[in-house]
Amino acid sequence: MKKLDRVFSAYIRLRDTMPSGVFRCISCGQIKPFQQGDCGHYFSRTHMATRWDGDNAHMECSYCNRVRSDHLIGYRANLLAKIGPERMRVLEMKASSTKHWLDFELQEMIDYFTAEVRRLSAEKGINVKI
Repeated sequence: MKKLDRVFSAYIRLRDTMPSGVFRCISCGQIKPFQQGDCGHYFSRTHMATRWDGDNAHMECSYCNRVRSDHLIGYRANLLAKIGPERMRVLEMKASSTKHWLDFELQEMIDYFTAEVRRLSAEKGINVKI
């Protein structure tokens, strides 16, 4: 799971980075350089059904993700605008469900996100260690 967390985080950060190497924080809306971003989760990583769900994870500035206690207020509003009410309902249902991942499922996700990180890294010219 640690390896999947690392590669998934790299994927989300690369996915949400603009071609210019900056991103807009999902919580506060500020535009910051790639290096100041984290993979922030709307529903915490303790919710295993949404831990590696692309609708649940978005680029968030390190300050919002690590320091601000009220960051989920802005996160929710911007997430709803980004994915829409239907996908938000699905995400909420998923987060309240129980999921036990099998080893082969974790490995498949590692393989998929590793390939995506390599593709996006080359496409955007950003080197990310995974």
